[in-house]
Amino acid sequence: MSNIDATFHALADPTRRAILQRLTRGPATVGQLGDPFAISLQATSKHLRVLERAGLITKAKSGRDRIISLELNALSVAKSFIVKICTI
Repeated sequence: MSNIDATFHALADPTRRAILQRLTRGPATVGQLGDPFAISLQATSKHLRVLERAGLITKAKSGRDRIISLELNALSVAKSFIVKICTI
């Protein structure tokens, strides 16, 4: 899957978009990201794997916690594509 395909695939899901929106306020743990949703920790982790494969987030270990951060530069691929289409 190309980078742009992975990005749009990741953005296609409302839960993943909500996770990204939450991360605009700063890094969070996996548990904190899953709390607002009626999904298991395992389901949250699956969503995070999709976001990570697209390069939209990074994970870092801090003790027993995994800290998730937003990678804004990765969204530039989608932004460039959308801007290009909108100028046609």
